[in-house]
Amino acid sequence: MDNHIKLVKKAIRGNDKAFEKLVEIESEKLYRTALLYAGNKEDALDVLQETIYKAYISIDQVKQPEFFSTWLTKILIRTSYDFLKKKKKIILDENYLSAQHAKNNSDIEGKLDLLHVISKLNRDYQTVIILFYYHDLPIRCIGETLNMAENTVKTNLRRAKIELKRLLGGMEYEQTAFQ
Repeated sequence: MDNHIKLVKKAIRGNDKAFEKLVEIESEKLYRTALLYAGNKEDALDVLQETIYKAYISIDQVKQPEFFSTWLTKILIRTSYDFLKKKKKIILDENYLSAQHAKNNSDIEGKLDLLHVISKLNRDYQTVIILFYYHDLPIRCIGETLNMAENTVKTNLRRAKIELKRLLGGMEYEQTAFQ
């Protein structure tokens, strides 16, 4: 049996150390996703903290341990949307972006444009883009995560790409934007 599944089963039975280990394993992916939704480091950390809290108090609701990551991602997405509703706007943190620029000068403006444009997509498009390109989830898993038919995921992904291209002014982002 996979170690990850063993940890999930222990966490479901109330083992706090197992839950902490699972959070440690998932934290980088969750943080990156929260950052995409929230737009800045501080808000992303707030979303992440709230997600972990919600997961901790409801860990006993996990019915299939092999889908723990999917379950946790669903919580993060809902938490991100709740956070954005409260905030009513997405703000890109200039200090964070400056720090990123100092670390990595390679096409930061293009990446910034892309993040800004992704934040302007409607929820369904934004979520499929993030799950497909940033989480590298296959269409089937995105459908399971969002309780959506695979064909609907494909349609939303195609429409999201078209909308991104339109919002980016037709720039050549098709091949390079998500790398």
